[in-house]
Amino acid sequence: MRSVSEQGTIPISKLREDLRGEVITPEDAGYDAARTVFPGNIDRRPSVVVRPVDAREVATVVSLARDSGSELAVRSGGHSGPGFGVSEGGIVLDLSALKALDIDADGRTAWAETGLTAGEYTGAAGDHGLATGFGDTGSVGIGGITLGGGIGFLTRKYGMTIDDLLAADIVTADGQLLHVGEDTHPELFWAIRGGGGNFGVATRFRFRLHDVPSIVGGILMLPATPEVITAFIAEAEAAPDELTTIANVMKTPPMPFVPEQHHGTLAIFALMAYAGDTDAGQRAVAPFRALADPLADMLRPMSYPEVYMPEEEDYHPIAVGRTRFTDHLDEGVAATILDHVSSSTATMAVAQIRALGGAMARVPDDATAFAHRRSRLMVTTACVFEQLDETTTHQAWVDDLADAIGLDDRGAYVNFLGEEGEDGIREAYPDPTWDRLRSIKRRYDPANLFRLNQNIPPA
Repeated sequence: MRSVSEQGTIPISKLREDLRGEVITPEDAGYDAARTVFPGNIDRRPSVVVRPVDAREVATVVSLARDSGSELAVRSGGHSGPGFGVSEGGIVLDLSALKALDIDADGRTAWAETGLTAGEYTGAAGDHGLATGFGDTGSVGIGGITLGGGIGFLTRKYGMTIDDLLAADIVTADGQLLHVGEDTHPELFWAIRGGGGNFGVATRFRFRLHDVPSIVGGILMLPATPEVITAFIAEAEAAPDELTTIANVMKTPPMPFVPEQHHGTLAIFALMAYAGDTDAGQRAVAPFRALADPLADMLRPMSYPEVYMPEEEDYHPIAVGRTRFTDHLDEGVAATILDHVSSSTATMAVAQIRALGGAMARVPDDATAFAHRRSRLMVTTACVFEQLDETTTHQAWVDDLADAIGLDDRGAYVNFLGEEGEDGIREAYPDPTWDRLRSIKRRYDPANLFRLNQNIPPA
């Protein structure tokens, strides 16, 4: 049997003969589940979904896509907002069967295959009292978040995920498996730390691990006023590096731990993590508790893996968003945020504010392909809603708020870009970084096989 996509002919029978991993086509019972990604607005039908069991099989699929001219989608966890983890009519290279994790607790390093999620890796490392920082969601694949940078709960203390990346195994467009690091293929190693999936398929990462036996963290909800928002961000920036915060300005959801009379009121839904001594952590979060009478206070000592909030397995939200770095947030900006959030008709409308700095900012801008080390804040405006035909309305809200608070002054984080085209991608990479990435792309992927991503074309 052969399946024909718009791009080329895919020899399904040969794939099944050559691979031990699953080969799933539209005729197979598990096809719909296999093609489903996290965003609920993505509905694409690939010709085949392949789940290789090792790097050799990854190379086989990459070579097949190249030789057949088929579009290739590479999926680690499937959380890409624009749906880059699935192709219409092409090949999906699903890495979810690559789950090997080898932790060297004494050496404080780990080799991790890229089908692992952040939650799976973090749980296993947490059994040793160790951690590598990823993002804020446990179901995200470690492949995509690492290649794009990795901003999460340990960013201020230990830097970005890429700052703990020591080496990687990469299948390039010519089907070669390369081991890359500071001393082997250093230009490619530089590019994959922030340049996304443009340069090959990462099958395995070697990470540095840190001692994180426990944290003080969880949820703190405060009533949102312009004064409380600006005071919260000021405290977050002034806090010890051990404390990382994510402040979501939104209407209070009807959660069981929030008194019913506060449901629907404007609030700061803050996620916090202090990676250090418990007593010092309690002192660090005390100023935030004092900003206003909390609507909910769930901050407590916990193991680091507990910081990931529980997720519903079948949750596939429809959402739009826009994220930019900024150095400016005052009471006027905070008031604008509150006005917009209160007027939104979305199921959830949010302005998320992350205070950066700390260890992330102490890495030189040109040390990796992520070049926004000095930005103070990262702000996301986003809506989650129920019906696809509401997309235009809520995208307009997202863009209006982003424009009103001036979110285009300091660049973009590639992992949070939507379908923003070349202009959005260029905001992620300043000119010197962009030119260097394009040169490396020309060397390792001159035909732009790895193009279903926030694409960097070869020079």
